[in-house]
Amino acid sequence: MAKAQFHKNQRVYVRPVGTWALVERVVPHWAKGLDEPLRVFYDVGLGREFAAEELQMEQVTVDDKTHSGEQWRVTRARNKWQPAEDCARHPVPGTYPVVVTGHADWGGWRVPGAEYDLNPERIEEQARLISSAPQLAGLAKRMIEWARTSGEDMPSELVNLAHDAQDILAHVKGEGL
Repeated sequence: MAKAQFHKNQRVYVRPVGTWALVERVVPHWAKGLDEPLRVFYDVGLGREFAAEELQMEQVTVDDKTHSGEQWRVTRARNKWQPAEDCARHPVPGTYPVVVTGHADWGGWRVPGAEYDLNPERIEEQARLISSAPQLAGLAKRMIEWARTSGEDMPSELVNLAHDAQDILAHVKGEGL
C-alpha cells in the first residue's frame, strides 16, 4: 500500500535525469479489492513515469551570513483538512506553506487551515516575507553601517531611510518598548 508523496503542480528534482520538473499527473497503480494503491508513480512530462524514490522535493532556503547565520525556509505541508480537488484555486493545491525557522523541519510559523482558505495568496506572500526576514534585517544593518561611515556624503533621502531601518530593527529587538 502506498500514498502519494508529491502532488500535482509540485516542483521536484528528477534525479535520473538531473533536472527540475513539475508533477503533471499523480498515477496510482491499483489492485482489485484494495482501498489504497499498491504503488504511486508521477508523470513529470519527461517521457516516462517516475517513482517517488527518483524524485526529490524542492526546499527553498534563505541563507544570510549577515544575520547570525539564520536559515529560514518555506516548506510545504500536506493539507489534511481538504482534498486537493476542493482547493484547486490555491497556488499549490493540496498543500500550505510552513516557514521553518530552525535547523529541524519542525517549529516556526504556520497558519490555521480556515485562515489559509480565506485568502491563500495573502498567506503565501506572508510566508515568503517571513522567510526573507533575516535577509531584510541584514540589508537594514548594512544600510545603517553605510550611513554611519558615509557621513555627510549621503543624500538626505538615504539618511532618512537609514534612520527608518534603525527604528525598525530596534522595534524587532524590543528596544525602546
